[in-house]
Order: sequence, then structure tokens, then C-alpha cells
Amino acid sequence: MTGPLPRAFYLRDTLQVAKDLLGCELVHKSEAGLTSGLIVEVEAYIGPRDPASHAYRGIRSDRTRVQYEEGGRAYVYRIYGMYCCFNVVTQGQDMPEVVLVRALEPRRGIPEMRRRRGLGADADLRSLTSGPGRLCQAMGIDMASYGLDLCSRRLFVRAGHPGAKRDLVATRRINIDYAGAAANWRWRFYLKDNPFVSRPLFPKRH
Repeated sequence: MTGPLPRAFYLRDTLQVAKDLLGCELVHKSEAGLTSGLIVEVEAYIGPRDPASHAYRGIRSDRTRVQYEEGGRAYVYRIYGMYCCFNVVTQGQDMPEVVLVRALEPRRGIPEMRRRRGLGADADLRSLTSGPGRLCQAMGIDMASYGLDLCSRRLFVRAGHPGAKRDLVATRRINIDYAGAAANWRWRFYLKDNPFVSRPLFPKRH
């Protein structure tokens, strides 16, 4: 297995990082073993100028503090009081931008993913990691992962398999109707025709 992507990968334009993450492999090494999956769906959140971002207008809090650090760290937050979402921090220090990983195509440690999700061996693989909450549960990513260095060998992203990246589709982001005009920005990207994408809606080839 190759190692983590270099820090320089994350210190770039966030939209480009989001697109380049597609087809890469998210890896988590834990006491329960190694799990991984190809990244097939992401969303970009561009800090102070993005009404959908947790750092909109430069908000700083215990929740958002890692967004202001140098890119290449894990930004994990909880939704509905129970599900976690995993993001990668991009750009340089004091530039709070992130990419939300929305769906994975399972690769390694599938039995452990099933156990964590409480699913039997006959369950559809798409039910494991299609959606940000599901993938975090399957991968064992929780609030203890907040701030982890993605350039380490515990939780990281590595280059994908040759041919993993196919046509890229750009769409509106999901569940951000509160964000006004930003709700229509096509900052969600996914791999066309991949069955593990959570919601293949509003396609526009990019």
C-alpha cells in the first residue's frame, strides 16, 4: 500500500482538491483493523464567502478551529446529535476551507464495515458507505478523529488505483437550502455512473 498524499496536495485551490480527491482511497487504521474505500462523491465549502460553510463570515469556534490550520487535517463534526461527517481541510493557515467526503466505494475491511454498521453479510454494499454519516460509521471515524494529520499513517488519503477516476459530474450541494444563492453553486462532484454515489441528482458534466 502506498503512503499518504503529501501536504502540498491539500494546500491548493479547494475546488481542484475536491475534484482530485475523486478516485483516491481513504484509509483508516484502527485497533479493529484497516478499512478503506475509494472516494466517489465530495462537496467543497469555501470558508468566509460561502454561506453554507461553518466558517462563513470568518466564524471561529471550538467546532471550526481546525479549519483555520494548515491544510491536510481532518475536520469532523456531528449532525443530528449522532452521526459524524468527515472533511479534509484545504488551503493554508487562516484560510478555512474544506472538502466533505460524501460517499466511498468500499475496498478493504468490508466485514468490519458491516459489523460497525450492524449489517449482515447479505446486505447491499451500497448501504455501507453511501452518505457521509454511513461512511464515517463504517470507517470508524468519530469525533476522536477531529484534527488528525492526514499526512500520518492512521487516517489518510492515498493515490487511487489506475483507472478509478472516470467522468466527473458537477451538481448542487445537498441539504443547504438555507444558504440562499449558494445553494445553487455546483460545488458537489461525483464519479459518473458510480453505484455508491449517495444521490446522483442534477447532473452537469464538468
